[in-house]
This record gives sequence, structure tokens and C-alpha cells, in this order.
Amino acid sequence: CKNGPGTGVANSLPRHEPFEQAPMYVAVMTYLGYGLVTLFGYFRDFLRAVGLEKCHVAQERSEQKDFVPLYQDFENFYNRNLYMRVRDNWNRPICSLPGPVFDLMERISDDYNWTFRFTGRTIPNVINVGSYNYLGFAENNVDFLKTVAEKTQEYGVGVCSTRQEIANLSLHQELEQLVANFLGLESSMAFGMGFATNSMNIPALVGKGCLILSDELNHTSLILGARLSGATIRVFKHNNMHSLEKMLREAICSGQPRTHRPWKKILIMVEGIYSMEGSVVRLPEILALKKKYKAYLYLDEAHSIGAVGPTGRGVTELFNVNAADVDIMMGTFTKSFGACGGYIAGKKVLVDYIRRHSHSAIYATAMSPPVTEQVIRAMKCIMGQDGGDEGIRRVRQLAENTRYFRARLKEMGFIIYGNDDSPVVPILLYMPAKVVAFAREMLRRKIGVVVVGFPATPITEARARFCLSAAHTRPMLDQVRLLRPLRLHNCGCFLSMPITISQR
Repeated sequence: CKNGPGTGVANSLPRHEPFEQAPMYVAVMTYLGYGLVTLFGYFRDFLRAVGLEKCHVAQERSEQKDFVPLYQDFENFYNRNLYMRVRDNWNRPICSLPGPVFDLMERISDDYNWTFRFTGRTIPNVINVGSYNYLGFAENNVDFLKTVAEKTQEYGVGVCSTRQEIANLSLHQELEQLVANFLGLESSMAFGMGFATNSMNIPALVGKGCLILSDELNHTSLILGARLSGATIRVFKHNNMHSLEKMLREAICSGQPRTHRPWKKILIMVEGIYSMEGSVVRLPEILALKKKYKAYLYLDEAHSIGAVGPTGRGVTELFNVNAADVDIMMGTFTKSFGACGGYIAGKKVLVDYIRRHSHSAIYATAMSPPVTEQVIRAMKCIMGQDGGDEGIRRVRQLAENTRYFRARLKEMGFIIYGNDDSPVVPILLYMPAKVVAFAREMLRRKIGVVVVGFPATPITEARARFCLSAAHTRPMLDQVRLLRPLRLHNCGCFLSMPITISQR
């Protein structure tokens, strides 16, 4: 399927994405686990207050006790008493290429994770299922990176200026034209940071008197951009078309609060693939609602561009809809393209407006030349403009790995979230003790995985998140998926117990 002119509506509905609820006793045990940790936290705070336990946290000096406090004690309670106990599972330093495998620097703590020290040893050949290296372009193959090396020799590694001053290179213009061609749109603009592509451009598009309808699972960059814009924000239930249409109808009928004047703009903000759930946006239905109620659509394809669709062109290709029906197409180069930065694409009049009014366009330093060339060479590889079929092979390999890994986990009975086409695969663990023990045991088996818990997820939906790559081989995936029976020594239980097994 292509992103050329079309009807704007796919000829098939999106696949069903089950979000299976945990059994009641699992939820109860999860709340009980957090409750016990909280009680122990208050007890340890008491011990610190009376001097029986050393306090490692930042404190106000006694001579400043009458000043406005810099540190809110209650706000730091979670970090001090819950996160600190499990901090060793995050921010692990790597010392190699972050490809399908990497090397970790071994570290230990002598004070219960308040500080770490390196042992001087490494943990080699850890299978990497935590990076967003979807197409495997985070690589050090000399032949593939030849053009990047040449551009580094020609332009250097930095530009030290903004695009509107003296850093508007021909490389940047080539990249923007390539992105527009890749997406099948009129124009695009590239930015040096993916997070800022959302947070700094949304305020340029909407403001006071405008309404933003945001999916409840949108990324923090979208939320921050919406808040900075000054527009009114209303949140609809995740991928719930009834909730979205109800809000659209109310917005059209009632207008702005108090004055009831019509909204200047109504902007629907969604993501292509949601990075914590692995779910895919119901794009055809959202496009139908957008057209019905004359709203605008902002689509964040950070995790979907390059990763889904027959030729890697994202969710518009996955659903066979016309990309031009999406008003603002946003994506990043940090995942499928093995680089950094992001883009805004759409009609030329929109992109020209962004160039003049976006804070990120006016004040931010332009993309580094070697990074720009890395995106160009990766995108040309996907499009086949390099004269080979390596790009399309990677797109197909990622799709094959995704389907295989998800199917095997479902056969084993795990509760997993997301769409069958999504390379983001969350496995529900629920209990805080299991999350910690799972991450430590996986590292012991030389598997690097991301675990996520409250407050990044709902308190009863802690999970491990696997991110698949075209660079993963079948033996690697088999080694990762052989989780059962996986003994969690730290909590004395088996992960294959019904706590994490689907009830289907």
C-alpha cells in the first residue's frame, strides 16, 4: 500500500487489542505490597529522625529552618523509601555499541543503592531488548557508515548556531525533502531533539481559546507541549472513539467555558504506537471523526515511523489511509533511524509557519551534520535509494520478529498488551517485588530489559517492556522468551504462577 491519494478510510478495522484485567486477588496483593513498603518507609523515616539510621537525603541546614524549604519532605518520600530500594534496576551504564547485544559496566552498592561503585569488570554480550533500535541502524558497520564518516570530515561534528542564523546546511534541506518524499507529504522540517519537537512546536500551533483533545496515554512531551500552549486540555479514554466523539460533540455544541464562543481550533493529539502499552492508534476512525467535526489531527509517530507498515512508512501505511488527511505529522529519528532529532511534516503552508514561529526552530541549535547524514542514509536505505534491498529486508525482519515473539509469549500464557504489529511488547508483572526480582534475574541471565512501575504506569499494572529489533536473531528471541520456569530467588516465587498468566 502507498501513501498516495486515497479515500482516507481503511478498508478494514484495526485489530482487536485486548487489555486483560488481572484477577482480583492479584490487585489486592499488589496494593498490599505497596502498602507494606509504605509502612516500612514511615518506620525508616522515624529511625532517621531519632538518629538510629543514617539519613542520606538532601536536607535543609539548621540555620535556614525559617526559610521557605527547597525540599518538600513528603514529595521525596517515594524516591527516598521506595525507588531507592530498587534503583539498581535503572540507569545501568553500558560500555559498547547499543546493538542487539551490549556490554554493561558492573556496579555494586555498599549502602543500599544510595551510591554505586564500579568493580572494573564488565558483563559482556547482554541481549538488548530495551532499546528502540527497531531497524538495527544503531550499528558500527564501516561499509554502512561510510557516508557518515565523509560528512563528518567535510562539515565537522557541530554547527554552533541555529537554522535561522548560519547553520542552515544543504544537508538539512536534503533531509527535509527526503522526509517529505518518504511520507508522501508536501514539506517537512527537522529538529535536533525529539522531545522538543513536540513540546516546543505545539505551543506554536494552538494557544488560548483553542481546545486540545488528548489521549490519556500520550507521551510526556505531548502533555508538556499542550500545557505550555495555554490551550484548554481535555483527556479522552485511550483509543476510545465513543469518549472522543462525546468530547467533540460537547465542544461544538457548548463552545468555550463561560462565554460559549466557538473554539478557535480543536486539535486531536494521538500517537501512532503508544510506548508503554504497545497499542496502535485507531487511525481510520479518528480520521472519520476529525472530518465529521472539522477538527485538526496531530499524529506523533515516534515509535511507529519505520517500525510498522509494509515499507516502514508508519500507521498511515499500516491502515492504508492517505497521509495528507493527517494535518500535522510528527516523528523522531531516535528510534528506527538510529540517530536523534525529530520532524514535523504536512502541507507547505503549515511547515513554513512552523519555521517562523516555533521556539525550537528559532532558538535551538541545528542538527549535527553527521547525525543528519545518519538519518539520510538510513531513510535512503529503507526507501531503496541506496541501490539495495537491505532497508526493506530490515522492515520485514522486524515484522517477522514481532509476530514470532508475541505469538510465543501468548502460547506460554503471559498477559501481554498491545497490537500484533507493535514491536513494543509489555508483559504484565503487577507486584512490585516481582518487578524488581524479574529485572535482576534477567540481567543474571544476560538479558537487558526495561521494567516499569508506578508512577509511570497505573499502580496495579507494573510491567516489563520488551522492544524488538530487526537485528535480533531467532536464537536471541528464543533465549529471551524462555522465561518459564524462571526462578525469582529474591521473592521466592515462580514467574509461571497464575499471577502473571493469562486467564483466557
